[in-house]
Amino acid sequence: MANPQVPYTAANHDEEKGLHRSPTGVTMSPELFEKLYLSPKVPHVGDYHKRFANPTALGFLGFVISASTFATIVMGWGGTTGLSPVLGIFFFVGPVTMVLALIFEWILGNFFSMMVMGLFTVFWLSFGLLQIPTLPLGIPFATPEDPTGTLSREYNAAIGIYLIIWGFAFFTFFIFTTRINMVLSIIFSLTATATWLLASGYLKMSWGEYETAAKLSKAGGAIIFAVAMLGWYMCFVIMAGEMRIRFNFPVGDLSHYWPSTDVDLATRDHSD
Repeated sequence: MANPQVPYTAANHDEEKGLHRSPTGVTMSPELFEKLYLSPKVPHVGDYHKRFANPTALGFLGFVISASTFATIVMGWGGTTGLSPVLGIFFFVGPVTMVLALIFEWILGNFFSMMVMGLFTVFWLSFGLLQIPTLPLGIPFATPEDPTGTLSREYNAAIGIYLIIWGFAFFTFFIFTTRINMVLSIIFSLTATATWLLASGYLKMSWGEYETAAKLSKAGGAIIFAVAMLGWYMCFVIMAGEMRIRFNFPVGDLSHYWPSTDVDLATRDHSD
């Protein structure tokens, strides 16, 4: 006698997506949680994840729009030579969306996502100041040959050192992304690499090696473009998960290589 075919139901789909129904509601697996929120699932007091929408995609959207624009202009696509026409990416598109995401990540208790949003917000804001043509930051180093001071050794060396430190900040975050997924890890490792390349460009410019500096800047822009494409993919994955699209987009889950965080710290310490 043939076995009756089990109909495909919403419950089957939920289990495939990492959602599990119980008499008291729907629970989310740690793997799915980390895929949607980019933070390890840890116990929280309250039900904020049920009451508020997922803000992570909003922050990613602002980041990838800004990063894509920045990268294409640095690479000189379409004959572009400066970032002043698109200053909005440094002060509005990126920071505004990421600050809103940061606030709600904090409310939801998503520590790592909150830190990521804060990190990129202050980076875009601080780096954007360097792109304002009417802000005379190089005046202290001005000379008759260089009235703006922006070609001086001191000015460019300072920016180069500043970006080197930012590279180490991104690399620090990369270490912790190895707890989450492969796509996010590649994003941060490439961001650190691109930042160091841009820093090298500024340092070369400080020594008057303008041709080498231009090549290093374009290489950094190309890597940031790759970061932006991965960011677009990650944003799409999060939105697809929230919209319950019936396809499991791979992100290279790395959480199963680490101890489970879906327990109270006191319980884990007691078990140890």
